Parts: sequence; structure tokens; C-alpha cells
Amino acid sequence: MTDTLVVSSVNAVLLLTLNRPERHNSLDAALVSEIHKALEETRDDAGIRVVVLQGEGESFCAGHDPEYLISISPNPPMDHAGESLAFLRMLYELRAFPKPTIARVQGAAISGGCCLALACDIVVAAEEARFGFPDVRFGFVPGAAVPLLVERVGAASARELLLRGNVVDADTAMDLGMINYVVGAGELDASVEKLAFEIAEKTSPEAVRLTKRLYFDVLSMDFAGAMRHTAAFEALARTTESHHAGLDAIREQRKPSWE
Repeated sequence: MTDTLVVSSVNAVLLLTLNRPERHNSLDAALVSEIHKALEETRDDAGIRVVVLQGEGESFCAGHDPEYLISISPNPPMDHAGESLAFLRMLYELRAFPKPTIARVQGAAISGGCCLALACDIVVAAEEARFGFPDVRFGFVPGAAVPLLVERVGAASARELLLRGNVVDADTAMDLGMINYVVGAGELDASVEKLAFEIAEKTSPEAVRLTKRLYFDVLSMDFAGAMRHTAAFEALARTTESHHAGLDAIREQRKPSWE
């Protein structure tokens, strides 16, 4: 446990809890560093199958802390570049993390907080949750948001959301493709828990890791290149222990065990 991030686990599910509720879990350099560190330390932990990112209190994450931004505003450009790069590296680690990641969102997921949610594989939100990038309304440029939002909602919707700087409710966010599920506030914990344990118990960790890697590989390829890469990747995957364990389960007419 740290002051700004609580790291805990339930069976094979790791819980990363942003722990600045009095500041709506807003981001500063320390919290960004703690998230990155926790992910790096868990990357090769075979006992962890799924990561859940959540926030303590009323909000998931309201973006970068205004007091923190004010405190670093006099710094020279190179310092700002370093701070921005640290945030981007953390987002990259979260997005490319080899284990499935789930964002559990209540209240505000704004700007940098929305980036955190969109970088996860699956986003489950309470009905009252709010999403968006109001950066341009305050003279900021939502740089980290651009690739994440375009990947989720497409270029046209991303352009409007970023240029208008408006914040949308959970139902609108799901209609746009920003998030995956909207549930009642009282159902949020149970919904996330069910989803996390389903993935942890019913999927092969090796197959999930390879599938996630393949997904990101093909994003930057044209269709023909993606097909060639996929064929080679699938051929390699069929030599893995998990593939043979799955075949054994089919042949023996039983459910596979991924212990």
C-alpha cells in the first residue's frame, strides 16, 4: 500500500485503487509513477490473471490535479516534456499490458482520468459516470487522448469530442463506443467482479496474452499484411502448451483447467 495507490489482490485479480478521494483521485507525478511501478511489478506475475483499475470515493479520476499543474507551471519546457512523457509511458504500459485490464468507473473520468479508462481493455461504468476531455475549454491540449479516443470511437466522433471539449454521460459514452458496459451504481462492484473472475477462471492466460499481442500487432498493418502475420502467429500459437491442453479437454469432453 502507498499513500496514493492501494495495491491488493483477490485470488488471481489485482486491484489498483487510486487513493486520493479528497482530490477526486486526480493525477500528479507521484500517482502516475505508482501506477507505472505497480504494472511493471505485475507484468510477469503468473499468479495474476486480470487487473482492475478503480478509484476510491466519488470519482474514478478527474484528470491531472490543478494544484499540481499550477505548481509546475513555471518550470522550463524540458521539465514539462519529461512530465508528459512519464504519463504517456504509464498509459502505454497500461494499454499494452499482457494481462486483461478492466476499468471500474464511477463519477468523473475526465481528461487524464478518461485516458486511464480508455487505455484499459474493458470499461464498466456506473450510470452516473461522466466521460470526456474538456481540455480545450481551459487552454489545454489533450494530446494523450487523441490515439486512445480514435481507436475507441473512430476519427469523426473523436474529432468532435476533442474540439468541443464536452463531457458525456455513461449511456452516450457507450453509444459512442468509449466504454463497454453501463450498470446501476449498486451493481458496479458485482459486475466488475463477475467479469474479472470469468476471465481469470475460464480463459488460458497464455492464449489471452498472445491474442492481445496479436491485436496490437495488426492495428498498424494493412489487411494483406495482417492476414499474413495472423497466419504465422496462429501457427506458432498451435505449438503452445495451452493449445494442447485445450485440445485434450475437447477430446476428453471436459472443461479445461488453467491452474
